[in-house]
Amino acid sequence: QVQLVESGGGLVQPGGSLRLSCIVSGFTFSTTWMRWYRQAPGKEREWVAFISSRGYTTSYAESVKGRFTISRDNAKNTMYLEMNTLKPEDTAVYYCYVQVRSIDYWGQGTQVTVSS
Repeated sequence: QVQLVESGGGLVQPGGSLRLSCIVSGFTFSTTWMRWYRQAPGKEREWVAFISSRGYTTSYAESVKGRFTISRDNAKNTMYLEMNTLKPEDTAVYYCYVQVRSIDYWGQGTQVTVSS
């Protein structure tokens, strides 16, 4: 049974930082590509970042490039999203995502609110 559990969200002031975590189980994490998505109030869910199975390849949405860093620890079955220089427009629920045997799986999400 595939499970994805995000944590690390919260309220932060503009310019601040947060680190999100996604702990996974039920599949072979070390051989699977992973992604982060987010959904702001009243908007569609959007892709944020991608990481290859061993972490050698990453990519980012233009809106977060240079501020966010995706990483993973395959020994801990955990993916991370380091978010710096946060802006109010980064406010959203953040989800980790994986596709396993052509089936899409999402975590429950973690709320990030950037506000003074």
